[in-house]
Amino acid sequence: MQTARSVALFVVAALFEIGGAWLVWQGVREHRGWIWAGGGVLALGLYGFVATLQPDADFGRVLAAYGGVFVAGSLAWGIVADGYRPDRWDVVGALVCLAGMAVMALSSRSCREVTSSSL
Repeated sequence: MQTARSVALFVVAALFEIGGAWLVWQGVREHRGWIWAGGGVLALGLYGFVATLQPDADFGRVLAAYGGVFVAGSLAWGIVADGYRPDRWDVVGALVCLAGMAVMALSSRSCREVTSSSL
């Protein structure tokens, strides 16, 4: 149950962070106006709050693990919102990032503690 909650929070965080950055980009770079950019700033602020809802108390681990979701989510957002077509290296890179995220976020903490203490 805790893993499902973490994954859901990562997805929500990605929607706020990627969506917020995209709105700022649209407002500034695509000249859609400050309302778009302001909406992006609000979404980015909400992203920061969503990250605090993760059950793990280690900020660095949570944000590092989230990085994999951010990379893959950014590519997905580009496909849906901008018609971006990733090449195979984009896809391979995103899969590597997701694998790294899975190692950090889904590995057993007790298993790591035993391994660390026995070294």
